[in-house]
Amino acid sequence: MTLYRAVHTVVSFLARLVFRVRVEGADRLPPAGPYVIAPSHRSILDSPFTGMVTRRRVRFMAKKELWDNKLVGRLIEMVGGFPVDRSHGSGAVKAALAVLAEGEPVVVFPEGTRRRGPVIEDLHEGAAYLAVKTGVPVVPVGVGGSEAILPSGASIPRFKRVAVLVGEPIEPRPGPSPSRTVDRTEVHRITEELERSIQELFTEAEARAAGRSPSRA
Repeated sequence: MTLYRAVHTVVSFLARLVFRVRVEGADRLPPAGPYVIAPSHRSILDSPFTGMVTRRRVRFMAKKELWDNKLVGRLIEMVGGFPVDRSHGSGAVKAALAVLAEGEPVVVFPEGTRRRGPVIEDLHEGAAYLAVKTGVPVVPVGVGGSEAILPSGASIPRFKRVAVLVGEPIEPRPGPSPSRTVDRTEVHRITEELERSIQELFTEAEARAAGRSPSRA
């Protein structure tokens, strides 16, 4: 944790200096306990930008092959990464459930992979599933401006402004014990609400990153 805090401080300082990152709405995060953070995803830098929403350690999934190099694996762990076997979807779920059981926040990109453009759509249900399975809230986050830093075809990063907006947590409705079957209807409901919320936050974050007047408080 000491190493994580040190790395977090350095990365946050550099991000604010180089990309003028501004985080808003961090006070909406639960003050303690586990939760799922669900950000938009347009850049490989979205992980560290998302990590800036809190000084608590937040955990990210990373492919287990990266741990073949012990030094690389150690560095990933220092910034909150944990290994998952991407060849088995259940492996990623089990790993995330283990992190939540330890009381830590976990980041899950509901778009699944990096996408382009202004539209948030076709979300995977992993973030909502984890929330329903464990009874923890899922927090939508919009990261605006990150796609412009390293657009398709570019090899040199651009020093663009980034805005990170945290939305209101979405609480799963009370249901059966986590050891029982997950209510798929509730998973669908949360996924739909999450899509709407991330879209609103992402659109606003993009506007703020571009220097346009905010449309929401």
